[in-house]
Amino acid sequence: MNIDKIKELLLKRDGLSNTLGMEFISTPDPDTCQGRMKVDERNRQVFGFLSGGASLALAENLAGVGSLALSPNNICVGINVSGSHVKAVLDGDTVTATARILHKGKTLHQWHVDIRNEAGDLISSVEVTNFVMNKPK
Repeated sequence: MNIDKIKELLLKRDGLSNTLGMEFISTPDPDTCQGRMKVDERNRQVFGFLSGGASLALAENLAGVGSLALSPNNICVGINVSGSHVKAVLDGDTVTATARILHKGKTLHQWHVDIRNEAGDLISSVEVTNFVMNKPK
């Protein structure tokens, strides 16, 4: 999925993805996109591990980028995010999220996002539902 136009838009604006250090990546598969985030002072909790909230934010932002790529003339907003964290990630590691669209409806997109550490271990498994609506005139 080519997300280059959305990446350019996000880099020009302040927002959570830039604040937490997210980077989004196009993929050759039309149903997937990827994102990366280095674990550092922007997104870790006080014990030095990646915050679970930051992991969910990565998944929701990535799914939003994917929905925007699939529906470029619309606004796409997350309406449900649910995840399980199965392994901790220490400061200094980088996580990679892979989002795969499960359902592309006219008004709802359902995504599954796996987040893995540099060793390839599963960190979090997340489901995201986005609502797709027309841009206001």
